[in-house]
Amino acid sequence: MNETNSYTNNPLDSRQLRAFLMLARKGSFTAAAKELHLTQSAVSHSMKSLEEDVGCRLLDRVGKKVLLTQAGEAFLQHVEKIFSRMSAARESIERMSAWGQGRLRIGASTAACQFILPPVLREFKKKFPKCLLSIEPGDTAEITAALRANQIDLGVTLEPRNEPEFEFQPLFTDELMFLAEPKHPWAEAGRALRTDIPRQQYILYLKNSRTFEQIEEYFRADNVVIKSVIDMGSMSAIKELVKLGLGITILAPWVARDELRRKELVALPLGRRKLKRKWGVVHWKSRPFGWAEETFVQLCRAGAGQFAARNGLRSHV
Repeated sequence: MNETNSYTNNPLDSRQLRAFLMLARKGSFTAAAKELHLTQSAVSHSMKSLEEDVGCRLLDRVGKKVLLTQAGEAFLQHVEKIFSRMSAARESIERMSAWGQGRLRIGASTAACQFILPPVLREFKKKFPKCLLSIEPGDTAEITAALRANQIDLGVTLEPRNEPEFEFQPLFTDELMFLAEPKHPWAEAGRALRTDIPRQQYILYLKNSRTFEQIEEYFRADNVVIKSVIDMGSMSAIKELVKLGLGITILAPWVARDELRRKELVALPLGRRKLKRKWGVVHWKSRPFGWAEETFVQLCRAGAGQFAARNGLRSHV
């Protein structure tokens, strides 16, 4: 490595830069040393080391005064920018540390975004209007991946599988059921016919989702294979297609609460065994909460209790 590259790659000492900046402003070793609470010899030694580091003379002594060389004048412009940015960084951190300011990044499933989070977010923004809040939609696997990559702070989703580094705080448990339009033979019979289950056209939530995985595991245990499947990422679109008689779906009834109330859809049990899911908040196990995370989780717990009561679900809060 040549000498020029060694100067370029070695970081500059901030204490030496501060001493140089003070000398440039005061024009005197004595005055600079007094301002920095250092001895004059310490400042002099610091400047000698800095000049050796940058590879040129920065200062000229003229009697008791200190004058900048041409290189020193050019260097001063960069040093002033460095300390300006350092001051801005400190102010930014101080603002973030102030109560009620900062950011909170949430990952949430589409169902949580639509049905669970709105009242929670409304209360959070009432309490902390200056907090920068962002919501990243995604399924359970995407949320845990985003947590691992430090792209979000908390996730509101289904309980993940085999994620020992994360903690899951349960909020409520729901049950998946068949949803069909009222003229479907199962709706008229009041139950799903086991022999017909493999022959139905299903319109289900995304194949790479935790919900789809649970549905497959449920029917695999009964040696039943669902073959004809359209997978979609929109709950609203799924419900519309089912209402048109283009297939049946498997969802939690609370997702179709309005459609069930208007009798546009009918909910039927999957079978003698129930397929239940646990919803909650997922976060790093060993990472302490800040004020934003702590408040958000508390609001989620309060909101989940009310949500579970309205929809006849089992609450864990």
